[in-house]
Amino acid sequence: MDSANASSPGPAEAAPPVVEGLSERDGQILAFERHWWKYAGAKEQAIRDQFQMSATRYYQVLNALIDRPEALAHDPLLVKRLRRLRAARQRARSARRLGIEV
Repeated sequence: MDSANASSPGPAEAAPPVVEGLSERDGQILAFERHWWKYAGAKEQAIRDQFQMSATRYYQVLNALIDRPEALAHDPLLVKRLRRLRAARQRARSARRLGIEV
């Protein structure tokens, strides 16, 4: 066995990989979406308290964020779930507009 394979993993190798391209705020937004129900009160108030932005602006940022490949690499299950929910809401809006029962 060569020396490269014989070395034990160090603390840097045990840490999860850092995703390039995501800002600290982007990571915080994804973490918030993963656990938002743990915050007291309404989600909109928690958004204002934690991110100092309106709920409308937060959802604009979130929708742009979940379209980025860096976000998908950071938390694939969460991003795929958020994309599915967004697509379902878009289908429901389109169906209502066209008068179709879904």
